[in-house]
Amino acid sequence: MLLKPEQIEEDQTLDLTLRPQSFDEYQGQPKIKENLKILIQAARKRQEPIEHVLLSGAAGLGKTTLSHIIAKETGVGIKITSGPAIERVGDLGSILTNLSEGDILFIDEAHRLNKLIEEVLYPAMEDFRLDIVIGKGPSARTLQLDLPKFILIAATTRPGLLSSPLRSRFGASFRLDFYETEDIEKILKRSTRILKIESDADALKIIAKSSRSTPRVANRLLKRVRDFAQVRGDGIITKDLAQRALKMLEVDELGLEPIDRQILRVIVENFDGGPVGLQTLAAATNEEQDTIEDVYEPYLMQLGFISRTPRGRVATRPAYEHLGLKRPEQPQEKLF
Repeated sequence: MLLKPEQIEEDQTLDLTLRPQSFDEYQGQPKIKENLKILIQAARKRQEPIEHVLLSGAAGLGKTTLSHIIAKETGVGIKITSGPAIERVGDLGSILTNLSEGDILFIDEAHRLNKLIEEVLYPAMEDFRLDIVIGKGPSARTLQLDLPKFILIAATTRPGLLSSPLRSRFGASFRLDFYETEDIEKILKRSTRILKIESDADALKIIAKSSRSTPRVANRLLKRVRDFAQVRGDGIITKDLAQRALKMLEVDELGLEPIDRQILRVIVENFDGGPVGLQTLAAATNEEQDTIEDVYEPYLMQLGFISRTPRGRVATRPAYEHLGLKRPEQPQEKLF
């Protein structure tokens, strides 16, 4: 679903407005919230900064929001960057030396940090020391800079790509799961109050079921349905209007968008249900491998529509049923 530049700018502003400001406002992930509360309260009693935190999970589940809440609950500042943005050791050094005591450094897409930056992070995280090599060859020397005691919160959609030495330096690690429909409905109700949207409960249920169990997607769909209601209706989101808006957006009752269905159809129709390798699948759908693996595949696997095998991706029986296709009979394996 492509948005115009002005819509993207508006959405980014609204996303900040809709972002929960406290644990009480943050819906879902109850175990993670409780563990973080204990982590913060214990550190406060010891009058120490909390330990470094690693947050993993699919995109849009609230990792950035949690980092902002942690900063607010601990009463410290937060500096936000991403793995690809830190290209050189000097970039990291500039960020770290400008932090104040106890501040949070939030690194999104941490799995995309290059190995040299990771190695510089090790002593920074453990000893709050930055080792910078000046010069090359025999004349090279190491300059050590003392850093303020900062807190690193790293977010990643692919924790397996983080090196073991880096993962082991986080004192707390949490994986965010997809949300229950009831939690998504609560998020949507809060968003309608903030955006001053009139809607009925049945309409929010429909949007919640089509949200891919993801808060970011739920709020995005709510804003697009609101647009539809203002143009094609009287501004009130009803059940019928929500269904019509989602149909126009080509989002089905399970939240699948055209690219999701294209991925399934390519596996089913082009490769007889699979297995098909990720590189081949990306070429056949004209999508990036990382986009398929990080954005589309997690939810399709959550639904049980595809499975990963050593030989590639395979479409399952529910995928055939959802597409309205008959699954070919699988040949029985010979026992002898």
